[in-house]
Amino acid sequence: MSGSISNPTSLLSAASQAAKTNALAASSNASAASASSSSSALSSIADNFNSFLTMLTTQLQNQDPSSPTDADQFTSEIATFAGVQQQVNTNTNLNQLISITQSGQVVSGSSLVGQQASATSAQMPLQSGIGNIKFNTTNAEPVAIAVTDASGNLVRSVQETSSAGSNSWTWDGKDNSGNMMPDGAYGVAVETQDAAGNPLAVPFSVKGTITSVSKAASGDVMLNMGTESVDMNTVTGIGTSA
Repeated sequence: MSGSISNPTSLLSAASQAAKTNALAASSNASAASASSSSSALSSIADNFNSFLTMLTTQLQNQDPSSPTDADQFTSEIATFAGVQQQVNTNTNLNQLISITQSGQVVSGSSLVGQQASATSAQMPLQSGIGNIKFNTTNAEPVAIAVTDASGNLVRSVQETSSAGSNSWTWDGKDNSGNMMPDGAYGVAVETQDAAGNPLAVPFSVKGTITSVSKAASGDVMLNMGTESVDMNTVTGIGTSA
């Protein structure tokens, strides 16, 4: 692939749009965070259990004394009642076990505070005026990198030629006009060109210092890099070489 950019404006535009999409998606996901599906499922089972109990009680209260409920049918209903009750209790105990396990992960994860971490994320943490990303390219090729704020507004855009293999880019925290931006989470994207000169997204990871560990409403254990939170499952490296 050529090291020159056949259409630099198009490449920068693609990177800017991708970074905007990443920032807005992250903002939307944060505002839509809710309880885990397992909790919803348990609530549904509990509701069905209560409805079944009400129906069974009503049936017994209103049965015809001269023609009571068939013994086999009643036994079957009682067995169903017991099965639902056992399922509710089992799910409750399982949720408690999961919660205890997740809390333990938060406690053990606290030992990571202060360490560097790399993670797959569409947002880059800016900490003490520094932001970092890492990416790989097959060849030395043109790349465009764009950074946007949480509202999707373009903050910084650059054009560079990558090296074959591993690459890193450090943002000095300044916008395109040289103004220093506040620390926080920023949308970021990396774009290159395919053989026809069309923009092509480049996968990347972000790097930052872990400032705290928490548990999300969904129960996932999160590593916080300032205001940027990443799922522990997306972490690709810990330590100075991350």
